[in-house]
Amino acid sequence: MRLFAAVLPPDGVIRELGAVVDALHKLPGADGLRWTGRPGWHFTLAFYGEVDDGLLPELSARLERAARRTGPFPLAVRGGGQFGHGRALWTGAEGDLATLRLLAERVEAAARKAGVPMREHRRYKPHLTVARSREASDVRACVEVLDTFVSRTWTVRELVLVRSNLPTSGVPGEQPRYEVVGRWPLGGAG
Repeated sequence: MRLFAAVLPPDGVIRELGAVVDALHKLPGADGLRWTGRPGWHFTLAFYGEVDDGLLPELSARLERAARRTGPFPLAVRGGGQFGHGRALWTGAEGDLATLRLLAERVEAAARKAGVPMREHRRYKPHLTVARSREASDVRACVEVLDTFVSRTWTVRELVLVRSNLPTSGVPGEQPRYEVVGRWPLGGAG
């Protein structure tokens, strides 16, 4: 299974961001971007890649422990940026970023301890990808709009493990399908 650990924004925040992203579609150069679907919007904490089914019970137990050791925290979607000269357009986060980073470190450590092969550790940069491009793109106008965006603040109360099902139809623009395969309350609250 292709898996990652994530924080999911609530529906109201997705709607707020969606209104801004809809406006970005009208900007110059936007037609060359592949826009991500709202059901897939998330803040990845750790990407695990292909994980053997046999590791899932141990990974789940360790993720539950990481969630229990991390209390709920405030977060909002804010600002924007790009990676790879416009190959990825994203919006960022504000709020208790120290706890968000701590949770990211814990879920990465949980995977390593469960035997999931992980790439080298990188400093965590919270972002939610809203568009991608196969080639370098001028997304400065989109970044300028996103820079002014701030969503309502919500309290992150759970950690989720998500399965990513990549497109197989070959239809242009088809999005990956995301399926939550595990949920754990932060701080052990039910």
